[in-house]
Amino acid sequence: MASVLRSLVPLAALSGLALAGGKTCTGDLPLSCQNTAPVADTCCFIASGQLLQTQFWDASPSTGPSDSWTIHGLWPDNCDGSFASQCDPSRAYTGIGDILSSTGGADTLAFMQTYWKDIGGNDETFWEHEWGKHGTCISTLDPSCYTDYTQGQEATDFFTRTVALFKTLPTYDWLAAAGITPSDSTTYALADIQAALEAQHGASVTLGCKGKALDEVWYHFNVQGSLQNGQFVAADPVGTSGKCPKTVQYRPKSGANDSG
Repeated sequence: MASVLRSLVPLAALSGLALAGGKTCTGDLPLSCQNTAPVADTCCFIASGQLLQTQFWDASPSTGPSDSWTIHGLWPDNCDGSFASQCDPSRAYTGIGDILSSTGGADTLAFMQTYWKDIGGNDETFWEHEWGKHGTCISTLDPSCYTDYTQGQEATDFFTRTVALFKTLPTYDWLAAAGITPSDSTTYALADIQAALEAQHGASVTLGCKGKALDEVWYHFNVQGSLQNGQFVAADPVGTSGKCPKTVQYRPKSGANDSG
């Protein structure tokens, strides 16, 4: 078993983001899921605990480029596998693309249009679902954490940070470097896939399957500070387990479009 804490997401990989901001967090900040007492300032602490950057491998029907996994979301977890959802219906925004375009997230939106895809073709509805179900439950994104708050800017921070984190987790490339590539004929030991991703991520990951076919990966992080500007530390899953057999298929995408 990997140690509970392994590696920081490189700061350079998450720097230069056009985040709306939120509260400036300084001092000796606790790491989420590692605090020994309640933390009062939840604008500088992920009160729910771990954050999970989750990815899809949609093979048939396919979504996204043929040589990349795609974004599922960024989920808060209560450090035990349980989670809250739909935490603020008043902020269950629609028109995510318009919000991003008007609050400094145009580059994020352009990336999402290729790499954050809905298998049914309705990307906007998918984005709205991920924000409303998960984003509204992240404490540091509460409007009270912002100075001169503008409606929707916390959603832009959520999507921008999720995209930036996804870029540091190139699942397809990490598996390919270990000789694990999509195939209609070859099968792979689940343990080999887990080992390849753990070696790169710095902690165990959660793998998901449909039947025997690999189709999802969850990367777990504890966070020091806020979602907007904190450090994401690779962490082992807590209270979660994947649903895959010991030997899996990793199927090529059918009809994949490299332009998204």
